[in-house]
Amino acid sequence: MKFATKAIHAGQEPDPTTGAVMTPIYQTSTYWQKSPGDNKGFEYSRGTNPTRKALEDCLAALENAKYGLAFSSGMGATDAVLKLLKPGDEVITGDDLYGGSYRIFTKVYEKYGIKFNFIDLSDPENISAYINGNTKLIWIETPTNPTMRIIDIAGVSKIAKAHNVLLAVDNTFASPYLQNPIDQGADIVMHSVTKYIGGHSDVVMGALLVNDDQLYKDLWFVYNACGATPGPQDAFLVLRGIKTLHLRMKAHCENGERVARYLKNHPKIDKIFWPGFEDHPNHQIAKAQMRGFGGMVSITLKDADLQETFRVASSFKVFTLAESLGGVESLINHPTTMTHGSIPKAEREKVGVTDNLLRLSVGVEDIDDLLADLEQALK
Repeated sequence: MKFATKAIHAGQEPDPTTGAVMTPIYQTSTYWQKSPGDNKGFEYSRGTNPTRKALEDCLAALENAKYGLAFSSGMGATDAVLKLLKPGDEVITGDDLYGGSYRIFTKVYEKYGIKFNFIDLSDPENISAYINGNTKLIWIETPTNPTMRIIDIAGVSKIAKAHNVLLAVDNTFASPYLQNPIDQGADIVMHSVTKYIGGHSDVVMGALLVNDDQLYKDLWFVYNACGATPGPQDAFLVLRGIKTLHLRMKAHCENGERVARYLKNHPKIDKIFWPGFEDHPNHQIAKAQMRGFGGMVSITLKDADLQETFRVASSFKVFTLAESLGGVESLINHPTTMTHGSIPKAEREKVGVTDNLLRLSVGVEDIDDLLADLEQALK
């Protein structure tokens, strides 16, 4: 099946009891067993639930993966991957990273004896100097949050496989509509399902998608044992959101490009970060591994201090000043005080996350209204 068909049908069969076309919300914690251990595939909803299973199968299909696991948040999914590690293990990751990932790496897992190497991943060859016998995981985002760096997934995968190291890719910014890291050699794909996949700013959820049987079993053990699993109502809402993912992503990409091109030479803009520009670093890699350039655009305001940046961020009428991204409504975010506030200032500024940077999640409203809103806010 092609993507749009999978988004609407994968993992979802008519309910065997009633014939319901939409997967029912199985709002139950436990399941009848004919005799101890003799059940219909479901025992207790922390581990298995029919609504969630339909969603997991659908997500796996969208990422061309064999298995899917849904979590109560993207950080819950990230946490499950890190629980595959043990004290003394090392992780290689990017120096331009979502603040929540940086926080769990440094504030939670470093104290358990896991070492994280934050490096520039724009050239995969930079990885080689950091790989040693203790390296067990490479964790990347592409495009990165918020400066839209592009990382060569296939290039990193080649190095990871040569050293028998797991490669996990946070695919949140691209969504499975624009990019499928497993096809590029990744072992694990992570999504904050809250964002583009859910798409309506009404659910917090995460997911992991994998192909390897043993890796799935290891992650499922953590998933069931530690219990960061979502309820059936949220799974139902995400299944509904997925049915329009292909339509929404087309609109996000179209509006994102229009906004990026409008801002490219705007007199109030110093820098613009959008991978669709030919002069964007690694643009050719983005063009090769993605099917579009998405709806995320970051900008720095020319000669703006923090007060002026706050004034601009608070001046929008259609864009909403808020955390998160990927919903149908356009959002504007100030990373240094919002999504990336947990990263030390010096570390943020090294990679361009400055006080005058704003991140735009371009929604699917009428483009003329969005451009007019940008024009009035940037006066």
